Amino acid sequence: MEAFLLDLVPGLQDAWVGATEDEVARIEAIAGRPLPRFYRWFLMRMGHDMGPLAYPTADFSAPKVLECYARRLFAPNPRFLMIGYESDEMMPLHFFYDFEHSIREDARVTKSHAVGGGFHHVFDTFREKLTWGTFLAFHLTTLPQSCVGSFKQRDGGDLRATLDPIMESLGFVHPVSTGPNCGIYRSAEASMVTYAGPEGLPGYQTFRLAGDDAARLRRVLGHLGRDSSLRVDVDEWRPQLASGV
Repeated sequence: MEAFLLDLVPGLQDAWVGATEDEVARIEAIAGRPLPRFYRWFLMRMGHDMGPLAYPTADFSAPKVLECYARRLFAPNPRFLMIGYESDEMMPLHFFYDFEHSIREDARVTKSHAVGGGFHHVFDTFREKLTWGTFLAFHLTTLPQSCVGSFKQRDGGDLRATLDPIMESLGFVHPVSTGPNCGIYRSAEASMVTYAGPEGLPGYQTFRLAGDDAARLRRVLGHLGRDSSLRVDVDEWRPQLASGV
């Protein structure tokens, strides 16, 4: 994970700033349990400053987490730990760990309002949220042509079990391993991310595929639609293709 981020964002190691051991221990005390291994790594690497990886309105820093609990904006909870404070007044949904769904030395990331209410589950793990978002922002959006759409497993089975072997046969690799609800694929020809929420529709994921030109992307989509049980729907090309292309 660390090698992936440093390769994707040159100079990141000079920009991020980690939390102190004391801050990590205090957050662990609030959680009332050992912190997931990945979250501990995150805090020790960028628990004070995420550098270029920082979110515009969400603060995942250790000092902010501790401040929010000190001000009693959130009450300690054996299941949920607030890990990211959202300052957007229009949509103030803060990020929480859901320890009831701990997995892969990490845990589910969900969002909720500080005053309570329902939870909106966003990623199976914090690791996948960070990886998926960084790959999208620092790689896919820099490529000249992209398209967005969705994949649907026609027989209702495991979408990734169908998708992964075909992508590997086309020369794509997984720069970082992920769980079943999001995929990261990279090759010399193109790159792609897929996503479904932890409680999304079975056999369905959205995707963004990007590369140097539309012809390359069409070849990838053609293989996926022709050689598998996947239904491929393209909703938009970015930039929009000229008429007849």
